[in-house]
Amino acid sequence: MNWKLAFGLMLAAPAYGEPYSTNGDALLAGYIAEALDRNPGVRESFAQYRAALQRLPQVAALPDPMLELTQFARAPETRVGPQTTALGVSQRFPWFGKLNDRKQVAAKEAAVLARNHEAAKAEVVRRLKLAYYDLAYVDRAMRITAQDLDLLDHFETLAQARYAQGVGLQQAAVKLQAEITRGLNNLETLRRQRTDAEAVLNKLRDRRADEPAPQIEFPPVPEASVDFEALHEAARQHRPEIAAVFERVEGAEKRLHLARREHLPDVTVSAGFINVRGRRDLAGRHSPPDGNGKNIYSLTVGIDLPISRRKYDAGVLEATERLIASKQRYRETVNEAGLSVRSVGFRLQTIRRQIDLFESALLPQAEQALRSTEAAYATATATVGVLDLLDSERMLLEVRLGLARLQSDFMKSLAEMERAIGAAFPAGKPDKEQP
Repeated sequence: MNWKLAFGLMLAAPAYGEPYSTNGDALLAGYIAEALDRNPGVRESFAQYRAALQRLPQVAALPDPMLELTQFARAPETRVGPQTTALGVSQRFPWFGKLNDRKQVAAKEAAVLARNHEAAKAEVVRRLKLAYYDLAYVDRAMRITAQDLDLLDHFETLAQARYAQGVGLQQAAVKLQAEITRGLNNLETLRRQRTDAEAVLNKLRDRRADEPAPQIEFPPVPEASVDFEALHEAARQHRPEIAAVFERVEGAEKRLHLARREHLPDVTVSAGFINVRGRRDLAGRHSPPDGNGKNIYSLTVGIDLPISRRKYDAGVLEATERLIASKQRYRETVNEAGLSVRSVGFRLQTIRRQIDLFESALLPQAEQALRSTEAAYATATATVGVLDLLDSERMLLEVRLGLARLQSDFMKSLAEMERAIGAAFPAGKPDKEQP
């Protein structure tokens, strides 16, 4: 497989959408922006990426030159005088292409961390959306429960009226009061769940855990047509984990190229200077030799002797195996993304059908059943009892809460899908908002 060509096509492909969708929810958009700006995990991944960028000038630079100074304790005598001090400077030059290969390897390592930073942001957005839609469900469930309590209060009034007319039992009012107590207990449970969801939102935004969140109006549920082929292609193009693994593949290719150069010798160039003091002995003063006291200059070129072929061959083999492992990891990551798309896609389709069933059949039927039962119960001559009334009330309550839960699960599944493909899910126009 031509990995460079594949990745080039990946980058050239048109974007599938914005990275994060908010379905027109300004509050959610603000939370996402705040989390991406303040979340410690996101900041950490960005700092890791910036730190990796600083490796490039380090690995691309020549080794520091070496300066040597020699002061002879006993100056060696020569024909032109004693040598007193030697000064040398040397510079090591890696073989042609080694520095560039090392720089490219460091660049790929930085690119991997950049993709990991994008993945960290996507994960924070996913977790924030899950907590946000949990909170939205709790707020709607609390409103539904409060409305149900008002309905139970109304039924209790009817029960008291029937009892006053002598056609009902006091036990009916007692049962309704017990049902009201149960509803109040459910309301307390929902308040506790809201506190937990608030804490998660605050943690992701780097806020105090006890900072209150405003009441959330549940967003309209959009239409969603699941095109598995398009979603799989979007995941291959935009999922940051896939891009990160591909960067690792290219980095492994650069490492292999570098390993094949390691046996090439490095070159060391040295320049030297030796201070020669002129002869001061009697013969030297009376008949100084030619070049008396003339300093010595030298230029030396040396190369490494890479005689340990076994070491360099092992390095090439290691780099080759790492490249093979990186390519297999790339295939595994693509398969994992495909699995996520498949699983979440079917979940979206199933929940969408359930929502349609609830909205088109179960909710109208439950409302109609409650109205009929209430009308019959209000008639003094009817045979409908309080248990029938409570059954209809509980059915409607369960249907409304079930629909709210399905809508929350649908929005959470959309967030999971966007995480799976690394881009905003292309949704259609939203349904009308449910009360």
